[in-house]
Order: sequence, then C-alpha cells, then structure tokens
Amino acid sequence: MGVFLYFYKMNDKKSLVFMTPDSVVQELLDGNLRFVRNQRINRNPLKEIENCAKNQYPFAIVLGCVDSRVPIEILFDQGVGDLFVTRIAGNIENNDIIASMEYACEVVGSKLIMVLGHENCGAVSAACDDIKIGYITDLLARIKPAIAKTPIKGKVSSNNKKCVDDVAKTNVALTIARIREKSTILNNLEKKGTIKIVGAFFSMATGKVKILEL
Repeated sequence: MGVFLYFYKMNDKKSLVFMTPDSVVQELLDGNLRFVRNQRINRNPLKEIENCAKNQYPFAIVLGCVDSRVPIEILFDQGVGDLFVTRIAGNIENNDIIASMEYACEVVGSKLIMVLGHENCGAVSAACDDIKIGYITDLLARIKPAIAKTPIKGKVSSNNKKCVDDVAKTNVALTIARIREKSTILNNLEKKGTIKIVGAFFSMATGKVKILEL
C-alpha cells in the first residue's frame, strides 16, 4: 500500500483550543491506524519546523520507553510540533518528567498525557530477572512493585512473555497513579476535565496501540 497523500497541519493555537482530551485520544488512535495500514501522511518536516519555529502547540505529551523499536511520533503518524515526547527505560515517571508534563498541560495547553508501555519491554524483563548492574539497579527497583501487583502464572522471568507483558501493563497503571499522586497541578486539571491521563500499550507484533482500561 502506498503513502497516503494528505497534507496536514494541526499545530496552531486555535486548533489546540478547540480540541478535547477525547478528540486527542482519537487523533492518536487514528494516526496509529494509518501507521498500521501503511497510509502515513505525506509530510514535509522542514516546512513543519518552519511553521512552528516561533511557537509550539502540541496537543499531547507521551511518556514512553527508550526502546528503539517504539518510535512514538512514527507509530502515531504525527509530525514536527504535534507531540511532546519524554522517554525513559520502563516508561516510569520522575520529578523532571512530571515537571515536563506540568509545562505541557498547564503552560502550553496540551490536552492529554499518555503513558505508553510496550510488548517485550527490556526494562521490565530485566526487573523480572532481578538484574543488578550499576544505576540500572535503582531504575529497576521502581519497576519491581508492578511485579508484586500482577497476577502471574508460572515463573517470574523474561522467558515468560505473558508475565513480562502483564507486568508492563501494571507498570503503566502504577506510573499513572504516581503522577496523579505527586502532581496537584495535573490532578486538578484532570478533575476539571481540561486534560485526560491515559495508559496505552504498543504491540510490536501488530503495530497497534490500544488504550488500557485502568
């Protein structure tokens, strides 16, 4: 299937004002569907950079894993200036990431926070195997609570694919809970309906992103 020829630009203040958290979720899912169908929008990245050089109005901020197989803008078929993206192994939050989310939503006006987990996550696999190496030890310690809260059949191991994927989904839920607990700003915005905080999961086998029921 060829490239979907559609010239598209949403990155302006007026468009952002009229978007809702639910419409942003749908935009990301629609973009992912284009990605899966190989109908990605024909973009001009240099022109997009020119268009948003002075101002930016991303409609969402996505917290994803550093995994090279999860290219966030690509799998959602979004262009320059459409998304804030922050990445860390295991898609866990820290104070700097929460500050970035507060900036995106409170200052710029982004309507959605998405925590994106994924299939075959290396950080989750390492946590399941209780790997202890340098600074990795401290990072994995923040993922391990998800193991304790996940019903697991069989051995807790990176060789147990269902275990790894189920723990990765629980880890998304725990990350979201901590974001709400730590940030009064984001919690209040969500309660007012100004923003939505959602979890999602990316399948490497299919290319699809699904919203998690948390």
